[in-house]
Amino acid sequence: MKLLSFDIEISDIFELKQYEDINKYAPFHIAVASTVIHKGQEQLWYSTDNDNKPLLNISKAKANDLLCYLKAMQDEGFMVCAWNGLGFDIQWIGYNADNMKLASEVALKMYDPMFQFFNQRGFPVSLASVAKAMGIKQAKLMTGENAPIQWHAGNYQNVMDYVLGDSQITNLIIDEIIKRKKIAWVTQKGDIKTEPIERLKTVQEILKEPEPDQSWLSNPMSRKGFCKWFHTEPQCDYKGKP
Repeated sequence: MKLLSFDIEISDIFELKQYEDINKYAPFHIAVASTVIHKGQEQLWYSTDNDNKPLLNISKAKANDLLCYLKAMQDEGFMVCAWNGLGFDIQWIGYNADNMKLASEVALKMYDPMFQFFNQRGFPVSLASVAKAMGIKQAKLMTGENAPIQWHAGNYQNVMDYVLGDSQITNLIIDEIIKRKKIAWVTQKGDIKTEPIERLKTVQEILKEPEPDQSWLSNPMSRKGFCKWFHTEPQCDYKGKP
C-alpha cells in the first residue's frame, strides 16, 4: 500500500508542565502542516499575505484544502498516517477548517500507530522514543514546544523543515513496523522494549477492539479522550462485536 504521513505545528505558545493535559490550552491554531508521500511528493500547507509572507495561522480555506487532500488520498488507496494523529493532528485540522464532520471521516480511515500501540499497552509513546529504538537515523530538528516560538520569531523555514522532517520520520517508522511486525521504544529507564504489531489497523478497526488493560496504572489515559472530538462520535466505545 502507498504510504503518506502528515503532521502539523501549532502557533499557540504555552508552557506545558510535566504530566499536564495539553488540551487544557486548546483550541489550537495551525501555523504549518506537511504531507509526505514515502519516497515521493512532499508538500507544505500554510497561508501567506499579499507579499507571500507566511501568516501566523493557516486560513480556513487552506485547512479545508488539506483536509480534502487527505480524504482524496485515502480514496486513491493511500495509507494515510500520523503519529498521535487521532488525538491531535486531524482534530485540529478539522477545527481550523471548520469541518469536523469530514475530519471525523478521515480519522476513522487513517492509521495512527501510536494509538494502536496505546490500545495494546495502555499508555502513549513518543515519536522520538520509537525512532531511536528502531534505529531511524533521521533526527527531529526541534521540539514541538519550540516550533510556535520559532514561527512567531519569523524563522519560518526552520519550522517548515521540522514539520516535513516529522512526517518523513513517521513514514520511516511505519515502513519498519510493517517489515518487522513489531514496534520498539526506549523506556524512561533507557531500556529498549518491543511490542508485536502483526499489521497496522485503521482507527475504525482499533475502536472496535477491547480497551487496553490499564489496571496497573495509577493515572491512566482514557481511550475515549482520543476521539471525544468526533462530529458524530462514531464507535468510540467497544461494543463487543467486530
